[in-house]
Parts: sequence; structure tokens; C-alpha cells
Amino acid sequence: MSEPTAQDQAAENEGGAAAAAFRPAAVAPVPLETLGGWIGVVVPGASAAVDVTGISLNSRTVLPGDLYVALPGASRHGADFVAQAVEAGAVAVLTDDAGARLLALSNDVPVPVLVTAEPRTLVGRLSALIYRSRPERGTGHGTDSTSEGTANRAPALYGVTGTNGKTTTTYFTNALLRALGRRPGLIGTIEILAGGEPIPSLLTTPESTDVHALLALMRERGLDAASMEVSSHAIAFHRVDGVDFDVAGFTNLTQDHLDLHGTMEEYFQTKARLFTPELARAAVVTVDDEWGRRLAGLAAGTGLPVTTLATAGTEPDTSGNDAGPDADWTVTGTTPRGLGTDFVLRHRNGSVLTVHTGLPGGFNVANAALATVMVLAGGATVEDVQAALDAADPFTVAVPGRMQLVATEPAAVVDFAHNPDALERALAAVRSPEPGSKVIIVFGATGQRDQGKRPAMGAIAARLADVVIVSDDDPHDEDAAGIRADVLAGAHAAVRDEALASTVLEVFPRDEAIRKAAELAAPHDTILVAGRGHEVWQEVKGVNVALDDRVELRTALTARGFTVLDDQRIES
Repeated sequence: MSEPTAQDQAAENEGGAAAAAFRPAAVAPVPLETLGGWIGVVVPGASAAVDVTGISLNSRTVLPGDLYVALPGASRHGADFVAQAVEAGAVAVLTDDAGARLLALSNDVPVPVLVTAEPRTLVGRLSALIYRSRPERGTGHGTDSTSEGTANRAPALYGVTGTNGKTTTTYFTNALLRALGRRPGLIGTIEILAGGEPIPSLLTTPESTDVHALLALMRERGLDAASMEVSSHAIAFHRVDGVDFDVAGFTNLTQDHLDLHGTMEEYFQTKARLFTPELARAAVVTVDDEWGRRLAGLAAGTGLPVTTLATAGTEPDTSGNDAGPDADWTVTGTTPRGLGTDFVLRHRNGSVLTVHTGLPGGFNVANAALATVMVLAGGATVEDVQAALDAADPFTVAVPGRMQLVATEPAAVVDFAHNPDALERALAAVRSPEPGSKVIIVFGATGQRDQGKRPAMGAIAARLADVVIVSDDDPHDEDAAGIRADVLAGAHAAVRDEALASTVLEVFPRDEAIRKAAELAAPHDTILVAGRGHEVWQEVKGVNVALDDRVELRTALTARGFTVLDDQRIES
């Protein structure tokens, strides 16, 4: 897709200013002839000398000097917007055969037009070439030999994929890198950090044009490392082509995004494309289940260096006898400390690290362990990592909307859990050992997404919570009542078939559901508001409605006379 994307909608009113936020201040020009030669297209005459200093998939974010890539979209072809792109300063156009036919029917295009069969598959590598964003293989780690003979350091890049845990693992990785004295950036669901003001993020992984521009911006600003969420959409739609991760990490694979992939096998195969020498230099794979073990074997079969990690048994166990699959690194000795957990990471060669995370839940032990092993795979020593862990406690960093604590009496948590596995883990993590305490959950399901997970999530909530309040997530263009009905069907079926004692309610809109949860809560109870996490807008029939679960929960608790924690969340 080209024109009609979420990124485009955000840029519609800001245009070039939005694009400039993602780009380095200075880009050495690349002759169009060089780009044409790379994709196998002859650029004739004077056009060969045209200088290109940027690349864009969206006519509204074109800056002077850009190559505008006109791709087919959901309803319009990018070629329909060439005039706007040229007016904004595009110096050349790259399109497919369909785009070329559209341009042939219009007035003469005053800039060179390059035509190739599948331009989408070329955008990532072209972006890397234009922005000189990643080092060439064989030039040495972090060295960009293409930058006019200089040896500028490109940020060491840590990519994280999997169904759950990507965001927290990237924040943990950044925190550990910072504790080691590095200057890391971040590209992810919540925000983009490139050494300046945070840039709000609209896609888990931005388009490849923006990814490479951001990496070049990070290098320009002196950042020497970065962590990045890599979604299955990003892999399928070529958003990480040409990125060349120093370390790729895998969290887990559970049901999600089947509206795109169709089957779990196809979902897995898409993820597995990241773990090849074409996209990564090394891998760390969590092997707690069959998906992870298969992935480790496939990745090793490509010749990629693979480190395996077993985190099975990450719920607190004072016996120290946690057992899991055979792996290079294994989590053992998990013991609770406050809301978080102390644990030991043990290598098969005898090396040991003692680690703490202040975030609740065994899944955050797994996230912290993965971040640790990824940093080790990136070249850090066990001794330096242990010193950083001891000095800085990096895995107690607050992650917006990820098990984010709003109050303690009652315990009130906002989390992004929006699929069956994540919801089950979140509910298990917030259950208090105090006798008589209740868990109250507010959640829903996203519209126009995998419908099969809705009743499964309803059933999980009914099994693991005492009060289930089904409300709206982001309905998008789907009927909100129908979505709620799907979730409620699963919850009611579980209560009926399994003789559960949980109470199931339907309350909407979502802010009213959160107020209802606060009304039902006693000081020793727990409220979990799940599904939207850090999001501050709820999309309903094409309209963005201001709604921040954290703000609504704080307000509802305060109205009840409960004390809430200082709001130290990172704005998103």
C-alpha cells in the first residue's frame, strides 16, 4: 500500500514537517543513474545526473529532492498523486506498470519516471542506499563505508518480534544499553526516540522509507544503538527490507493477526523471515514452546548464529528448581520481590547473571531475560552486563501502557493485552494472594481484526477474573455491539459449561465501564483495564475519540476517594 495508510492520515495536515521529523538534516545526494543502475533501469540523458536526497511513499510527506514511489493502495494508485508529489519537490518517480499506464494518460510528467515490476520490494534497499543508513556486510560492525570514504558509526540495531512482549523487551533493551553507557534510540509502537523530542508512533514498525531515515538520523545525532519492534505486518509488507539487524530476538508466538496471515503456520513463516542472513547477523530465540524451537532450528539452518533462551517456569518458585527446554541460557531460581521478580540467568557453560525486574508477571521475567541475552549477543560481556544490572536496575523502567500501575489500593493496572495469550498472562500476573480479593477486568476486542480470538478472550476472562466487564476497544468500522456479543458469548459459555462463579457484565462506552469497575472495587481488589494500553484515541466509524484508559482509571478511582500514583507515564 502507498497513499492510504495510518502514517498518511497523521501527515495529512503537517506534510513536510511530519516527514522532516524522521529525517537526518544532511543527506549526501545520490545520482538517479546510481539508483536506476541498482534496480536495473536505464536512466537516459540529463536525467541520469538528477540528485536524489530522500524517498517517500506518500505525496503529502515529500520533501524537495525526493524520489516519490507511487504504489497501488487500497482504493487509489499512488500514480494519481504524482502532480502533488512533484509540486512538493519530488525530482523523480518510481512506479509499476499500472502506475506508468496511469501517468501515460495524464499530462506530461516533468520529472523522470522509472518503471519496474514490483517497486514495493525495492523500497527498503533504495532507502538504505539513499540515506546510507546501514553498514555494508564485511565493513566491520557499525561502519558505513559508503559515506564518502568516512567511517561513521551506524547504530547497532536490536530487533524484537513475536506476538507478545515486543514493546517491553525493546524498552528493557534500551534501558540496559543505557546502563552500559550507550546512547540508544527506539522505534516502536508507543513512540520513536532518536535523540531529540519523542516522535509519536502510529505503526508498530514504520514504513521502510521512515525506518532508514530514522536510522540515519540516529547516527547523525550520535546515537550508537537502537532497539526496534518488528511486526509481522512489517515483514510481510517489506518495511524492514535492507535494515540488517545486528541481533534479532524472538519472544513467543500465539494467536493474533490471522486476519492478515490466515493460519498460524503462515504467521510463523512470516516471522521466520526475520531470522535469516538477509535481515539479521545474529539471533536470540526463546524456545519455551514448539514455535520457538522450530524457529531456532530454521534460523540455524540458514547459517545465522543462534542463541537459545528458555524462560519456562518464570512464575515465582522459591524452590529454585525451574525446569524448561534445553537452551544456551536458562531462567532459574525465580523469587518474588515486591511487585517484581528476582531471577537467575544461567548459561550452559556455567556463566551466571542475577537479574531483577520490577514489573509484575512471569512474562516480564521472560522479556527481561530476552533483553539481557540480546545485549550479550550484541557483544557485551557478562561482567559488564552484571555490573550494569546491579548499578541501574534497568528492568524496572516504566513502559507506557504495559502493566502500568495506576494505584495500589485497589491495585489498578492498564495493559495492552489484546489477544488470548496476553490476556491470560496479564490476569495471572495481577491476581493477589490476599484471601477474598477480587480481580475485576475491563476489556473488549478490536474491530476488523481476527474475529476468532474474541470468544476465546471472553472465556479466559471468565475463568481468571471474578468480575468481567465487556466493553468496547477500537471498533473501527465494525458494529461495536456485534464485537461485544462475540466476546460475551465466550464468557457466558465458559461460565455455563464450567460452572464458574464469575460475574459477566456488558457496559459501554468504555469510560463508563472503567467507572463501573472502580465502583465495584474494594481496597484489596485488583482492576485490570486491558487491550488499549498507551493509546489515547479510540477509533469509531472513522472518528478518533479522545480516550486514555490511564486517565479514565485515575479519574474514576479519585472520584471514589482512592489514592492514585503520580502520573509519570511517557506521553504517547
